[in-house]
Amino acid sequence: MYRERPSRLPGAVLWTSTGDGSGAVRPVLPDGCMDLLWSGGRLLVAGPDTHGYVPDAPPGTRYAGIRFAPGDGPAVFGVPAHELRDTRVALDGIWAGAEVRRLAERIGATADPVAALEAVALAKAPAPDPLMRAVADRLAAGWSVTATAAEAGLGTRRLHRRSLDAFGYGPKTLARILRLQRALGLVRRGMPYAEAALAAGCTDQAHLSREMRSLAGMTLTDYASAANSDTSTSSGSRTVA
Repeated sequence: MYRERPSRLPGAVLWTSTGDGSGAVRPVLPDGCMDLLWSGGRLLVAGPDTHGYVPDAPPGTRYAGIRFAPGDGPAVFGVPAHELRDTRVALDGIWAGAEVRRLAERIGATADPVAALEAVALAKAPAPDPLMRAVADRLAAGWSVTATAAEAGLGTRRLHRRSLDAFGYGPKTLARILRLQRALGLVRRGMPYAEAALAAGCTDQAHLSREMRSLAGMTLTDYASAANSDTSTSSGSRTVA
C-alpha cells in the first residue's frame, strides 16, 4: 500500500509504501524525480528513471521516502542527476559514511521515519535553481524544447547539458516523461484514453500507447487495471531492489 502527502519542502512529496504480500507489483514509472529513501535501517537514493522500474523486495517490506521536485535532487545529494540515472544506491556511497550511519540510526529511532527524512531534507536542501525549476514547469505545461530554451535564454545545446545535470536526461526525454505523467493522471481520473492523449499533448491514442510501452514497459489497459485495483494515491512508490 502506498500513501503520500505534501512536504514542507516546496515541490517535494513525502510517501510511505508497504508490500501487501500478494505478489502483484506495479512498476514505478519515470517522473523526472529523485528520492531519498529509508528502509530496514538503510538510507538509499533512487535516481531519475528512464523506464518503468519493477521493485524486487520481500513481501511486507516497508519504505519511507521523500520525492524531490524535478531538478531539485542533485543539489541535495551533491551529485549530477545523470550519474544516478536508472539506479538505486546506498546513500553512504554519496555522503560520508559516518554521517549516514548517524542519520539512519536517528530515523530508525523515530515513530515517524518519513517526518525524520523530511527534517534531513530541509536541513540539506539549498534554494532550488529557479532557472531549471522554470524549465521543468514549462515542459510540464507542454512547451516545446525550442520555446523553453528561448524563454530560459539558453541555446538548445546548453539546455541539454544543464538538463542532464538537473534531471538526469535531456529536455526532450523529460518532456516525454512529463507528458506521459499528465496523460496517466487524466486516465486515473477516468478520462478515456483518446481524450487523455489529446489533452496531454499526444497526437492521438496510438501515440500515447507507444510512449507508454517505451517509457513504462506496459500497456494503457494494464496500467488502468492496476490503478483501479490499487489503494495508493499516486502512480507508484519509488523503491529499491
